[in-house]
Amino acid sequence: MSKLASVIVEHNPSDQPITHSVIWLHGLGASGHDFEPIVPELGLAKDAAVRFIFPHAPQIPVTINGGYVMPAWYDILEMSLNRKVDVAQIAASSELINEIIDGEIAKGIDSQNIIIAGFSQGGAVAYHTVLTNTRKLGGLLALSTYFATAEQIKSVTVNDDIAVKIDHGDFDDVVPAALGVQAAESLKKLGLNPVYRTYPMAHQVCLAQIKSIGDWLNDLIA
Repeated sequence: MSKLASVIVEHNPSDQPITHSVIWLHGLGASGHDFEPIVPELGLAKDAAVRFIFPHAPQIPVTINGGYVMPAWYDILEMSLNRKVDVAQIAASSELINEIIDGEIAKGIDSQNIIIAGFSQGGAVAYHTVLTNTRKLGGLLALSTYFATAEQIKSVTVNDDIAVKIDHGDFDDVVPAALGVQAAESLKKLGLNPVYRTYPMAHQVCLAQIKSIGDWLNDLIA
């Protein structure tokens, strides 16, 4: 059982058994409730039976915020373009997400029907979780984020052909769009084929993007 508390939202209008799971990680200082309202806006197919899991990050001190304790997947040690982060904590958070994956598999969800999503800090953990995983997963959604452990991940075997959608804001002043481009290029070097798209927004999500994410999820579920 995972040590993380989570918000659970099920899209199951026909009451058929859940077939897919989306594990969606929030950003620094937020909570699992952050993306909960998005589910009804995705426009999922009527016959889709999907469980959304929105975990709450652990409460830890964050160096760039003066050591203030807040929900965070890992410590950010300095705020530069290629920001210095606590790689060990990213790996530890990734293991917590793997526990959630184990729980979904135990409930009868095929690992290939489990999609990992993350926004900002949560996206960095999503990258690490998927690209180091020993199980075949169903998709990777990286929102306004960066590939923090690119130096540690030199090859991908199990999920080298996984569907990857990377979205970023053109006016993001928290995680510059250059880091989203850099992540996409790093994934290509690892043999993946990410789809990269930008939107005229800051460090956030927008309605057009949410619709696009819904279309992407519908394609994966179908």
